Amino acid sequence: MNITAETQQGTQQSYLTFRLADEHFAVNVLKVIEILEIPKITSVPKSPDYLIGVINLRGNVLPVIDSRIKFGMEKTANTVNTCIVVMNMEIEGEEIILGAMVDEVDEVLDILDEQIKASPSIGKQYNPEFIEGVAKVNDEFIMILNIGKVFSASEVNILKDPKAKAK
Repeated sequence: MNITAETQQGTQQSYLTFRLADEHFAVNVLKVIEILEIPKITSVPKSPDYLIGVINLRGNVLPVIDSRIKFGMEKTANTVNTCIVVMNMEIEGEEIILGAMVDEVDEVLDILDEQIKASPSIGKQYNPEFIEGVAKVNDEFIMILNIGKVFSASEVNILKDPKAKAK
């Protein structure tokens, strides 16, 4: 697995691909810490609708978001493929670790930088800042996430200390 590599075709990076509904998304593997089965999640009162709750990850409190809700999709029941992608991200200069619930993790793909095209801004339900670009791989479009721009400054404060916001 290449993290970043120079090939004869150009520079490529590795991305973890996952599904939400019928759409494919990807995040740079450098941001992914691990993938978890769904454990017991403790809800946090008065939290935003996308914040499912928190879990204990080796003695640390990890906020878990519902990626479907955050991206404006309908909530659905969990399946055997539903999992949590634990990611490390930098948001407005702050390092945050959080879990993002996704419908299914697909695979790790090496994508050439030249394959990633600018995100179309017409008719998309997603904030264009979330999307770094779109890559076409094996006749499917994959939205490459700019995970550091998914959350605003106020949302970062909630994710840093979700229990404090419940008081």
